[in-house]
Amino acid sequence: MGERLRIHTGNFESDTMGERQNIFDGSAFQFEQDQPDQRPRFVVGLDLGKMKDYSALSVVEMYGRGPEALYHCRHLERFKLGTSYPTQVARVRELCRREPLASNPPRLAIDQTGVGSAVVDIFRQARIDAYLWPIVIHGGARAVFDAGTWRVPKRELVACVQILLQTGRLKIAADLPELSILTTELQNFQVSISDSGFDSYEARSGKHDDLVLSLAMALWLAGSPGADAWVAV
Repeated sequence: MGERLRIHTGNFESDTMGERQNIFDGSAFQFEQDQPDQRPRFVVGLDLGKMKDYSALSVVEMYGRGPEALYHCRHLERFKLGTSYPTQVARVRELCRREPLASNPPRLAIDQTGVGSAVVDIFRQARIDAYLWPIVIHGGARAVFDAGTWRVPKRELVACVQILLQTGRLKIAADLPELSILTTELQNFQVSISDSGFDSYEARSGKHDDLVLSLAMALWLAGSPGADAWVAV
């Protein structure tokens, strides 16, 4: 399916209290042409935006299981600001009806953090051909499954992307139109450590992290042992 783009990044940890540090600083790109022989499984990540935030979509292929699994990002998409949720539902449904997703229904990691369960219910009621897993992103210490929803620390989502990039287990198709936006978002993503030692993760002021989060949710759901069952919630 053509060349893949591997991204290598700098260090994740920051020991500087009270300052903001880039997480994905110093990215470098290398092209590869290898492709696993296994049949992939698919996971879609959907970060739902509000009035001033974009909604973003990522499609990831997963080869294998556990710590040896490989991930290929095959599709990136960012909706225009102001796109209605019914329009986004229609787009996701249309995407899942196309190959290769049509014959390999994906898991759908959908962000419930800012929009609430009512918006997620719109997607659920649309009967999209995917196994829907709502995710609420929080600043706590561990992931918890509660009442049909995963509550996942943002640091865990970010660490998932960081580890897969550093180990070369995440590859991104080099010809994706939104690749430059994803690259910019990665470079603008920062960790801030307060004087009390509390860490927070977000894009640099005035920047966006929508594609990063959509990719992070897809990768987390694909690799999380607690979400390994390929069943709808």
